[in-house]
Amino acid sequence: MATPLVTRTLLVALALVVLGKAARYAGILPSVDLTDFDAFHIAGRMVWRGDIADAYHLPALLRVQRTLTGNEAFLPWTYPPPFDLVVAGLALLPISLAYLAFVGTTLAAYLLVLARIAGPLFPVTLLALFPVLFIGVASGQNGFLTGTLIGLTGLGLLGGRTGAGVPLGLMVIKPHLAVGLGLCALLMRRWACLAVAALVATLAAGLATAVLGLAIWPAFLRGVDEAKAFLAAGEYPLFRMVSVYAWLRSVGLAAPLALAAQMATAMAALGLIGRALQRRLPPRQVVGLAALVSLLVSPYAYDYDLPLYGIALALLLPDLLERASRGEQITLLGLGWGAGGYGFVTNSVWGDIETAPPVGVSFAAPILLVLLALIWRILRRGRPAEAVLPSAGPAAA
Repeated sequence: MATPLVTRTLLVALALVVLGKAARYAGILPSVDLTDFDAFHIAGRMVWRGDIADAYHLPALLRVQRTLTGNEAFLPWTYPPPFDLVVAGLALLPISLAYLAFVGTTLAAYLLVLARIAGPLFPVTLLALFPVLFIGVASGQNGFLTGTLIGLTGLGLLGGRTGAGVPLGLMVIKPHLAVGLGLCALLMRRWACLAVAALVATLAAGLATAVLGLAIWPAFLRGVDEAKAFLAAGEYPLFRMVSVYAWLRSVGLAAPLALAAQMATAMAALGLIGRALQRRLPPRQVVGLAALVSLLVSPYAYDYDLPLYGIALALLLPDLLERASRGEQITLLGLGWGAGGYGFVTNSVWGDIETAPPVGVSFAAPILLVLLALIWRILRRGRPAEAVLPSAGPAAA
């Protein structure tokens, strides 16, 4: 049971992980190999050095890694240029303080948005998401930032606010994770919201161009092509990925077949948004499904992107608990922990979140597919199962 004591314990545990990671960056605790936040800080320093375009070419990036840190790691840089401006701000601080500032503020923002959506079910949501939250703070990635933006977009769509386009447009930093909510806004005919999103994305791209120069865009596109080649060759840690593509590649399927399966899955998952609207499901359910299916769109999606699942869960949980049997509720919890918990276990057992386990199979994608199928089945029920529930949060209105 997610009591206040359990909630406080989980939050304290997360805070200790954040402080421990910062202590490693500060040299107080033993350091580890370069990880995702190192890549952020290195790219930010490259902005100030004036050679950020080199970050999009791995051999050049490795040389800079060695120069700046004395170490190197397979951390290709494929973020759109607007995100280069974000990491440039982080590079103004020593890496330990930059990590505390970035992870601390984005985690706090994410939890506030999550609490706003979940209402009295926030403790239950937090318990269901703990492995996902652990991965986020351990890697120092931007999942809390994207989760916050998606959560604000969802709240705005539910409230009928044109301003929902602002966080949706800011998802230009990771656009593949916004496809679901973008399609949802389109099918809901939120034209003003989509216009604002397009304007915000355009302004962000224009600012990046003004600061970094026109040459940053060809470099970015070459970096994307390079990343596609790395992905097809299986160079990325597939066991950390949550896509159908990564799952099928990790069990030996050829890259073209895995990509075809990924595309078919993405189309089917996005199709659920239209079906939900066609069946006249409540807007909260439609938006929640849109957030969830966004995780299944791109072949390049990691466990640190799963804060989107948290937003979806917070939106859907009141109806899921009302309609699901006790066994289904336990299954939902187990599936959510399974999708996010593999990286958690990897970090605990192998000691480094970037270290591949002996069996490098990607387990998250089939779990997410089963989770989505179960959620859809439960939401389609016209009459709730017997259950005693807290009232829904603010987003339920």
